[in-house]
Amino acid sequence: MMIIKKILVMTAVEVEREAVLRGIRNGDRFDVQVAGVGPVAAAVSTATVLATGASDYDLVVSAGIGGGFVGQAAIGSIVVASEVISADLGAETPEGFFSVDKLGFGTSRLNVETEVSIQLVEALRAGGLSVCYGPILTLSTVTGTANTALELTERIPRAAAEAMEGYGVAAAAHRHGIPFLEIRTISNEVGPRNKAAWKIGDALTALEAASTHLSEVISS
Repeated sequence: MMIIKKILVMTAVEVEREAVLRGIRNGDRFDVQVAGVGPVAAAVSTATVLATGASDYDLVVSAGIGGGFVGQAAIGSIVVASEVISADLGAETPEGFFSVDKLGFGTSRLNVETEVSIQLVEALRAGGLSVCYGPILTLSTVTGTANTALELTERIPRAAAEAMEGYGVAAAAHRHGIPFLEIRTISNEVGPRNKAAWKIGDALTALEAASTHLSEVISS
């Protein structure tokens, strides 16, 4: 069993950080910081923290709100990543999108710490919360049309959620050899941009609940 003494949690913005802090119960083991918006800011911020204290952390978590793919993750639900995919890292070609993997220049997919992720999913379900365990996509430009949503689901059929920071945080954690997981709570459907329909408050409440269960899983 993995021993976890110190956890670094990176959120994109302050309101997400506050939700995480409200949820955790053993706060002295958690270092919750704001990474900034987007994969580059997230990677740089996480790498900067780890460069000065990587040996202090046993787990790195990317946590925040995001969009849920229809049929996979409903508004107000929680998604725990089974893997993290940089969905727009690649090239457009006449034959369609080629990922960086297909181009032979690296990988767009990073693994998560499976044991803790599955334990968290089980704890959330036992607590009566709606949770999905599946791939979370990272994009520099979030989806705003039905066509883009369809293209993503055709290319990555099990995609559960999308956000802007997970792959960046994961890349920094992987570079330092530290296990990683991602949690997203759903504020909106992936597809046509309709900000009036977003339920940010519901997603932040779910993020608080997810953080409570993460704290309990790590403490057990």
